[in-house]
Amino acid sequence: MKKGRIKTNYFSRDRWIQLILLVIILLVCGRLVVLQVVQASNLKAKGIERRTIDQSLRPDRGAIFDAQGNVLAQSIPVKEVYADPRMLSKQIENKKFERSKEDVAKELGSILEIDPQAILDKLNKDRAWISLAHQVDIQKADEIKALKIPGVGYSEEEKRVYPMGMFAASALGIVNGDGHGVEGVEYYYDKELFGKPGFQSEEQDTKARSILDALNQGDPSRPGNSITLTLDATIQYYIEQQLDQAMKATNANSVTILAMDPMTGRVLGMGSRPSFDPTDYNNVTPEVRRNLAISMSYEPGSTFKIITGAAALEEGKIQPDDTFEDPGFLRISPLYITNWDSDQKPHGYPTFTEGMQLSSNVVLAQVGLKMGKAIFDTYLKAFGFGSKTSIDISGEESGLLLPEEKIREIDIATMSFGQANSVTPIQLLTAISAIANGGTLYRPYIVDKISTFDGQIVEQKQPTSVRQVVSQSTANQMTNILEQVVSNGTGNTASIPGIRVAGKTGTAQKVDPKTGGYSTTDFIASFVAYAPAEDPKIAVLVIIDTPKTEEGHQGGTLAGPRAKAIIEGALQYYGLPVSNDTQSTVVISPSDTAVRPLPQPVIPERTPIGGEIVIPDLTGMTMRQAGETLAKSELHFDFSGSGLVNQQSPQAGKIVTRGATVEVKFSPLTP
Repeated sequence: MKKGRIKTNYFSRDRWIQLILLVIILLVCGRLVVLQVVQASNLKAKGIERRTIDQSLRPDRGAIFDAQGNVLAQSIPVKEVYADPRMLSKQIENKKFERSKEDVAKELGSILEIDPQAILDKLNKDRAWISLAHQVDIQKADEIKALKIPGVGYSEEEKRVYPMGMFAASALGIVNGDGHGVEGVEYYYDKELFGKPGFQSEEQDTKARSILDALNQGDPSRPGNSITLTLDATIQYYIEQQLDQAMKATNANSVTILAMDPMTGRVLGMGSRPSFDPTDYNNVTPEVRRNLAISMSYEPGSTFKIITGAAALEEGKIQPDDTFEDPGFLRISPLYITNWDSDQKPHGYPTFTEGMQLSSNVVLAQVGLKMGKAIFDTYLKAFGFGSKTSIDISGEESGLLLPEEKIREIDIATMSFGQANSVTPIQLLTAISAIANGGTLYRPYIVDKISTFDGQIVEQKQPTSVRQVVSQSTANQMTNILEQVVSNGTGNTASIPGIRVAGKTGTAQKVDPKTGGYSTTDFIASFVAYAPAEDPKIAVLVIIDTPKTEEGHQGGTLAGPRAKAIIEGALQYYGLPVSNDTQSTVVISPSDTAVRPLPQPVIPERTPIGGEIVIPDLTGMTMRQAGETLAKSELHFDFSGSGLVNQQSPQAGKIVTRGATVEVKFSPLTP
């Protein structure tokens, strides 16, 4: 065999292609580098310096919508204005810029609405970069650009705006200057809303102009996700109206209202007064910004009797028709338990149901003593008291329960009618919703879904069952009792003809911080209710802290009508029928023909500009249609009457700013 050499092909066709591409890339990059060197020399010859600016690109923060799709929070582009004091000084010294620093400070101060001296102090610093102002509107930034001040530059920022003003402010929370949420939903879902930051490296000349031939590099930012709340704008409007009216009527320290779907734990609305403008949060204290619906820790008073009664019924310790002696007081040595109306009359021998109607402390104290501290403590914890509900919003408190080992007989008695332990509004309404829905405790939640900026759903929230607290039969028994509280007892101010409303009043003495005992002048008036009792669509809790009014301090008198107004409005909004003897239906004679008026095309009085909206025509709309139409237009409303819209102010076609209030009057349709 003839020996020979084996040829090896070290460079395949693919290897040659890769080598050629590499050479081309090196030649191109080398040319760009040469061009940059030449350009830098040319610029230097002209007295123009170049510099590299590295910027972090803040992502677009996601929007927040209500359940109807109305925008509650969104971000708009603004600018940060910065300066290079050294560059400005050099340009002035070399007489390449004719104006002085004092002139520049006056010009910038006038546009930015900042003290010129403060700007001048910054421009006089020996630094290469200093921030002059954040959150500058685009229009103002353009005015500054037109001045062509050397060394003054701009970076992209966002400004968080809330189109509906103070609407649900404490629930939404606030966003700081860095674009991060620090309170409320904005904070809890900050990771989802914020997005992914990017960066950009750019070469500029002394006039902050981009050098186009430079090798600018960067990584684009990724917008944050948007979230849709369970809050319904229409129901939230009812809550906001009642908050304002209650605060004005009672001159209270605070008013808190919370609404929930008791069948799922969805929060339908929440708010409190005093309130604040989330775009101007620095001018209010953190105390004003507190979301009282989840953070207020208070002794609930008689609304808590619902929990005591349900636990005793479930354990078989009592029956609805069991009788109790109630002379108006109960001695538990060395103290006496008395009723709110003990100075008026003894109650004799009421049944448990009658004791609930009368809101008798004496009856409920005896019920608690029948259970004993071990059983009572077990049910308190089962209903969720003493621990957070884990609602998806920041700022929740856990309330406070007396440790079981420290509970005395007198404590059992006072716990039974809502004193000694402290709860939060969200805890109480969540627990009472378990009675409303048949015995299941749900975790409350306020975010319905999370979506990408282009509308793709990332996560759809679902109701979360925590545990079965009481049986269906116990829940039904307690609901029937609470119906009688509204129809025949202290809760009659919340009665709605044609609707089965279950509810309970609450009037709790506050602890006097000076004496450590209960105050004889300061109270918390409250009311809780849900309806329709047979298939609840909404549960509402109203809390008025320290009312100062001639009407007194009773929960039924002060808070009951507020709960009724919200429930009645919500049921009309849901389209649920009510009785024929109320004015909430559109009534016409069957023998006559009536023509329902319809909204007409609107001709605006002029062209709206930024932040303005054209008032729509609401003629002939139902309350639900009018509420949805105004909410989509980002307008507040004040409803009166019932039936169909027959009057509105301002009139259709008028131009108003977003968030303005439209007064709407309804009346039945007649032939």
